[in-house]
Parts: sequence; C-alpha cells; structure tokens
Amino acid sequence: MTDLDATTLRDIYDRQIRPEIPDPVPAGVTVERDGPLVRVLGLDGGGFLTYRTLDGLVGAELDALIARQVELFRQRGESVEWKHNSHDEPADLPDRLRAAGFVPEDRETVLIGPVAPLAGAVPVLPEGVRLREVTSRVDLERIAAMEEEVWRNDRSHLVTGLAREIEAGPQSITVVVAEAGDTVVSAGWVRYLNGAGFASLWGGSTLEQWRHRGIYRALVAYRARLADQRGKTLLQVDASENSRPILERLGFVPVTTTTPYVYTP
Repeated sequence: MTDLDATTLRDIYDRQIRPEIPDPVPAGVTVERDGPLVRVLGLDGGGFLTYRTLDGLVGAELDALIARQVELFRQRGESVEWKHNSHDEPADLPDRLRAAGFVPEDRETVLIGPVAPLAGAVPVLPEGVRLREVTSRVDLERIAAMEEEVWRNDRSHLVTGLAREIEAGPQSITVVVAEAGDTVVSAGWVRYLNGAGFASLWGGSTLEQWRHRGIYRALVAYRARLADQRGKTLLQVDASENSRPILERLGFVPVTTTTPYVYTP
C-alpha cells in the first residue's frame, strides 16, 4: 500500500471511514439521519455531524439543512461539531456554516499510513518509560489530568467517553499510556473500524518536558502493531500541526485537511 498516492488514499478514506459513526454505539448515544447528514447525539463533548457527501445539496436546501441542526441543538442547549473536510462540496459550505453561527476551530491534517512498516518499527523509549494498555476509570482519569496539563482546558469528557466506548466494544478500542513511574507522560488510543481495512489513531498528547524523546513515535508503533494483529492495513490520523511533521517522517501521507465547525447555543 505504500505506493498509493494521496488521491487514491483519500478516495479510500471517503469510502471506508466516512461518515464517522461510532461502532458499536456506546450506551446513551444515538445516531440519526437528516438527509445525507448523520447526527450523533449523547456524546459527552456535545453533538457530532458527519457525512460522506452532501449529495449535491446547495443554496437554500443546504442552508435549511444547516438551520435544522442549529435549531435542534439550540433547543437541547448543547454544542455540536460539524466536521468539514477541505475537499467537501460545495466550496462555499464553510461560509454558510459561519453565517449560521458555527465557529471554525484549529484545522488538522488527515494523514494515512501503511500499517506493516509502522508495526515493524522498534523505537527506543527513554529510560524509565514504559507503555501499558489500560481500561480502568482510574487510568482514564490520569489520562484526562495529563491532557488538561498539556492543553490547559477541561478534558473530563474523555473519562466518560472512553469508558463508554470500552464498555460497548472492548475489542474495538485500545487505550495505551506511556508512564514514567507513577506519572502518565503521554497517552493515545486506537480504534479498529469494523468492516474496513483501517484503524484510526487518537490522542498522543505528551507532557512538555517529555517531548522530542521518541515517546510519540513509540506510541504510534505500538498501536500499529495492535492494528496489524487485527488484520488492518492502513492507519488514519487527524493530526495537529505539532504531530503532522513527525507522522510524515514515519511515512504517513497527507490526503486532506479537516476543520471542526462548532455551534454553541
């Protein structure tokens, strides 16, 4: 798969990953459809809107679709994220989202890499650091505390969200921490997509004093091995600008960019 170009990989991404629907669906989460749009409700961080394509909706029809989401989440008193990819049509969709009250957050790059070479890598961890798979709520709370130190905002939704995913489908997700003694210095999780050749990587935040020491690369390789064991051939990441250069050096290919547009009542 390493000889595939960005366009081919993006087509596979569109066919196999989108729309990004939880599978299995955790307790308390519901999935609804509004035309081509998939609406996910009951998530701890608010609602989520996803789709493969908008089926050619433009103009007033598209504005009406957007307005229905705004009204629904206004009534619920919840925020909602509309996940927009830069190759989505129509081209004026971002303008229409902003006009409806959605605010763009930081853009990320969607990267795809082949599992086999990543799984075969053997990065060297700093002395005293180990990787460990976790499922307990105590460990999830430690991950959230680490993320809060990194990002300086509330990450408590991770605890309930990951716990519900693990409960709903323990074979569909693995959470991994990097620890130095009793301190979680980094963490990431991998989701194995049912019916697809993909696994997706999430997390990867690392405490500032532990960066540039190979921990992030080791977490990627470890999760690639887990994906390989389950017969997955491709890894997908929505990467921040900090992570993107590392992943490209590891062989990941950028295929598009993605921006969360968030409406908050």
